[in-house]
Amino acid sequence: MLESLINPARLEKGPLKMFFIGIVYASLSILLVNWFFSRDAVLYNYAGMIVVTFCVMFSLPFMYYIIKIEEKEDEEASGFFGVWKVHSDAIYAFMWLFFGFVLAFSFWYIILQDQNLFNAQIETYCMINSPDNIENCVQRYAFGSISTTGAATKEARFLSIISNNIYVMIFTLIFSLIFGAGAIFILAWNASVISTAIGVFTRYQINEIPIGLARYMIHGFPEIAAYFITALAGGIFGVDIIRNGFMNLKSLRVIENVFILLFIAILLLVLAGVIEVYLTPILFN
Repeated sequence: MLESLINPARLEKGPLKMFFIGIVYASLSILLVNWFFSRDAVLYNYAGMIVVTFCVMFSLPFMYYIIKIEEKEDEEASGFFGVWKVHSDAIYAFMWLFFGFVLAFSFWYIILQDQNLFNAQIETYCMINSPDNIENCVQRYAFGSISTTGAATKEARFLSIISNNIYVMIFTLIFSLIFGAGAIFILAWNASVISTAIGVFTRYQINEIPIGLARYMIHGFPEIAAYFITALAGGIFGVDIIRNGFMNLKSLRVIENVFILLFIAILLLVLAGVIEVYLTPILFN
């Protein structure tokens, strides 16, 4: 019923509206999991993944619609700036949706103070920021036991972050090729991981959320924009091949545009890694 109340056709031309849609989707996901699964001793151990799954189910109609529309427009686009102009509305809409996810996840995670809700996300955060000591990292960032010792060197963090980001980018591309709208899983997952990082950075203090958002969105925006661009590229390519085949002139133009989008995505990932490791600590020590 919820997807029937939100018309994706109206939201593409008003990207800011997706911010509020993201807040609603993420809030419903985390609250429903908390209410319905908290007494299930087995399923609640996987609450972090179930939250993301709920968020994905809410978002799929919008993703599917956008990818279909963008594929049609891509057939007429050419060149770096032409590709960006054609797809900028969709990318902005995706970014606002993601920002809504992050804000709502961060708020409810800190309010509910339930470690299980983002248990897998905490492990992922530790894998990126403390790859040599994941178990102790998880214990260190539990509620009530925050400690900031044991950080990896800048070089090790940079390599870990870049390798992780490229890995996520590849999976985003694969997911979007197999099922155009399926890449929303990767994107909702990253929103939940960033929200976990905000919780750690703010020491789970609700009044510190704005600072946490500023700290992680500085590098988060280019990073997530890269994933959305990758998802868009994969979805467009998959839909085009089904419609036109490989050798059609329209398909060749679409393939060229897909490579342009992936090149932009890689540049944004490198920029995000540099900002996260070398600039962010200077601004937020």
